Amino acid sequence: MTHELTAPRLASASSKETASGGGWWRDAVIYQVYVRSFADSDGDGIGDLQGVRARLPHLARLGVDAVWLTPFYVSPQADGGYDVADYRAVDPLFGDLSDADELVRSAHALGLRVIVDVVPNHTSERHPWFREALADPAAGARDRYHFRPGRGPGGELPPNDWESVFGGPAWSRTSDGAWYLHLFAPEQPDLNWEHPEVAEEFSSVLRFWLDLGVDGFRIDVAHGMVKAPGMPDIGRGAQATLIGTEPLPFFDQDGVHEIHRSWRRLLDSYEGPRIGVAEAWAPTSERLALYVRPDEMHQAFNFRFLNCPWDTSAMRTVIDESLAATASVGATTTWVLSNHDVVRQVTRYGGGARGLARARAAALLMLALPGSAYLYQGEELGLPEVADLPDGLRQDPAFLRSAGQDGLRDGCRIPLPWSGERPPYGFGPAGSWLPQPADWAPLSVAAQTGDPHSTLELYRAALELRRALPGLGSPDAGPLTWLPAPEGVLLFTRPGFACTLNSRSEPLELPAPGRPVLSSAPVETDGRTVLLPPDSCTWWAL
Repeated sequence: MTHELTAPRLASASSKETASGGGWWRDAVIYQVYVRSFADSDGDGIGDLQGVRARLPHLARLGVDAVWLTPFYVSPQADGGYDVADYRAVDPLFGDLSDADELVRSAHALGLRVIVDVVPNHTSERHPWFREALADPAAGARDRYHFRPGRGPGGELPPNDWESVFGGPAWSRTSDGAWYLHLFAPEQPDLNWEHPEVAEEFSSVLRFWLDLGVDGFRIDVAHGMVKAPGMPDIGRGAQATLIGTEPLPFFDQDGVHEIHRSWRRLLDSYEGPRIGVAEAWAPTSERLALYVRPDEMHQAFNFRFLNCPWDTSAMRTVIDESLAATASVGATTTWVLSNHDVVRQVTRYGGGARGLARARAAALLMLALPGSAYLYQGEELGLPEVADLPDGLRQDPAFLRSAGQDGLRDGCRIPLPWSGERPPYGFGPAGSWLPQPADWAPLSVAAQTGDPHSTLELYRAALELRRALPGLGSPDAGPLTWLPAPEGVLLFTRPGFACTLNSRSEPLELPAPGRPVLSSAPVETDGRTVLLPPDSCTWWAL
């Protein structure tokens, strides 16, 4: 897609804001770039900012509205960059500050907005603040973190029973006998947001990147910055399995909302608008909706939709509850099927041909729903999870611990295939930091481009239609209305548009709701009836 064709898209989004009183993010499609696995410009096998910049035309042609970049800040990389040592500098692995500036400018020239990660729940253990805290226990520097004495006669037991999301205790002991909290890896000490210097520092960090021109922030662990008073015991193990399903004293505390309100005021002080996106795990849709009240964040990922099984009853329940919850606070729902922390949907839905068929259908369902949608790099190619990585190559910190996350997140972070018949498939001049499968050549961008049956062309067509049909995506186009359908089938309409999803393993004949405009699998219709393929989704013009 040429610059001339894409540049007006940014202007049209702004015009839409003016006309509707809404914002560009309300129905935006935003593409997540996992920087180290997107494109490598210098041949070290690790993706970088110049590589992202060179591949921006792919995103423009795909038809997304914005790009979200995972952390590229100075970091020891104990957790893929989510352990930040300097929030205002680019890690040499990924380039330098001028590369970040040029990437933002290039994206804007193509009509793409840029969202960057910010990691406020914890720092790296090599952050100057934590180094100071370890060096001088009496200086008060430890107040910026959660240092506590241990329990037991000699303080040899952790202060409470909290567990790390990655497995094992959420506390580590220093050489002088004190314990510090880390809800993730020991290299990621949690910040104490009751200390005024923490809030002041992050306001400064946000302004630094806003001044550089970014359009917003994805807020990592947006639900975690405030802990329950007294840090009470939970009284049970396997706590990582409770996240997003039950109340926990270290997540989703009411106090986080005042932090988000202060950030919203900061964002609103900039011309833009600039947005905040909460990575928030909450036990209910209603609790999640609190993060997107009018004076808080603009978006919050809907992980209930991501975790929904291939079951139309469960899907409808999640869709209805999600739309109702966000509508109650005047916000729109943000749909997501994958990211850098979860098994890719092709594999999650069963793998092989069936998993791919279901993933294609789920994508069309998601893109038909009112609100915004996030795509994770490679899902537009139909990439599966890589489950057979040798243990010695894995870098997920949870892999080395137990009873937390599954520790296999590396499988969704394999570098992208761009072109060619063998690894690294155009990812860069040499190899790649994680090995790519030998059978990925047919999945590359080049191989799928121009193939009308490919997953890439399905996504391109879907995003083009999403812009063209008012009933697609836009939360302001009118209500979503469910129509009666057989078991295993979803059928809903919006003004001028209908969507059918057949989750069954066999084809099903139904009255045709309109004229088919796009389907995840070939449909047969005589204008009066339609034979819906198994595991498929179809869009209809009314």
